[in-house]
Amino acid sequence: MARLPMERGLMVDFLAVLSTTDAEDKARALAATAVELRLAACAQIDGPVTSVYRWEGRVATDTEWRVLYKTTAERYDELAAHIKGVHDYDTPEIIVTPITGGSDEYLAWLRSETSRPQTNS
Repeated sequence: MARLPMERGLMVDFLAVLSTTDAEDKARALAATAVELRLAACAQIDGPVTSVYRWEGRVATDTEWRVLYKTTAERYDELAAHIKGVHDYDTPEIIVTPITGGSDEYLAWLRSETSRPQTNS
């Protein structure tokens, strides 16, 4: 299990997870599949943005789209594995920011939408 963020020494329950990709259709697919699988309650797509970074010994500049997922700490490992599994970057960006507050109604919705589906055994 990945290390989850802590805020003021306390575990947080909700996370914002940021990733990027090089095409809008790829961003839409990343967002949709994570929400369909209930790994995120919602995913917002922003772009295009210009990314400047060092990769393989050189400075590169590319156009990318950001995907910001809202999820629970409980679903983070599965979301990160999903992003890595479907992403076409060698090293996809996955950055986690703790959500330390929010409206009770929104956070309850976030938790509900990321709950694992009930199975009948």
